[in-house]
Amino acid sequence: MIPLSTTKVQTISWQQQLAQAITDPAELVKILELPQKLASEALQAIPSFSLKVTRDYLSCIEKGEINDPLLRQILPAVEETRQQQGFVHDPVGDMNASPVPGLIHKYHGRVLLITTPACAVHCRYCFRRHYPYQNSSAHRGNFDGALELIARDKTIHEIILSGGDPLTLSDERLKALIRKIEDIEHVSTLRIHSRLPVILPDRITVSLAEMLDQSRLNAVLVIHCNHPNEISEKVSNCFESLRAKNITLLNQSVLLKNINTNANVLIELSHKLFSAGVLPYYLHTLDPVVGASHFYIDDKMAVNLHKTVSEKLPGYLVPKLVREIAGFPFKQDARLLQNSSAN
Repeated sequence: MIPLSTTKVQTISWQQQLAQAITDPAELVKILELPQKLASEALQAIPSFSLKVTRDYLSCIEKGEINDPLLRQILPAVEETRQQQGFVHDPVGDMNASPVPGLIHKYHGRVLLITTPACAVHCRYCFRRHYPYQNSSAHRGNFDGALELIARDKTIHEIILSGGDPLTLSDERLKALIRKIEDIEHVSTLRIHSRLPVILPDRITVSLAEMLDQSRLNAVLVIHCNHPNEISEKVSNCFESLRAKNITLLNQSVLLKNINTNANVLIELSHKLFSAGVLPYYLHTLDPVVGASHFYIDDKMAVNLHKTVSEKLPGYLVPKLVREIAGFPFKQDARLLQNSSAN
């Protein structure tokens, strides 16, 4: 891959890097030496979900390659404007599982906190691309209602930080939230779901790693990585620094048509993750959210891909193929489902 000619990205703070994220399609296609028509097409999709991507991530994209698998994940496409039966605004039923703003309680023993609407990248397949953050999150820093509910329910042992991306919060805000969680005696595990280690590896600061290491909670970081090309040397070093602090690292991927729907790509991804100290955890089928139907593959292809991967990798490197269905109290084994709701 040809790195971008950005001379200061490596020396400025992660907050500054985030502030310098690309949001203009014209700038994106210029940096990546792509046809101008892609910028014009992107403008048609932006009104429903804007463009946002870090320069770090762009440096992993091959210049001039319109079919680059990383580019396809972040470039708004005209296909997003097409209506497709079965694709909805809340595909996983978040809104019906939120007893108080900012809290989602679907599964036994664990709850999810919507900590912020902010992300470092707008992935085009995002199942929360239509989520009403302004009405349904505690991102203004008031988690009291959610934490009070958790404190009353002694069956809850794990809190999952989500968003948006929780690692867009400052170390200080994260520390304040984690301290409040630590005060709830029956909570033993803190799980953070984040794409920032891949999108903005400089976000993984020494202070963040030490904060998680020193917490009384079992710290688990679930990374969102879909393709081996996303794991640059810088990203790999980021993973290894977290493992050095005894933080459990897992990865979840989404099956995305023409991006990672190839057994060899998935196999390479598992190997690269493991080499950097990350265990493959979940391989999700696409959540049928409005605007993402062009990433969809059918169940038969998904199951066959997973079967091939399972035949060529040791069991500990094979992620579980799952689907999340609105209203169900646990993730479904996608191998057992006969038909997709999008068929």
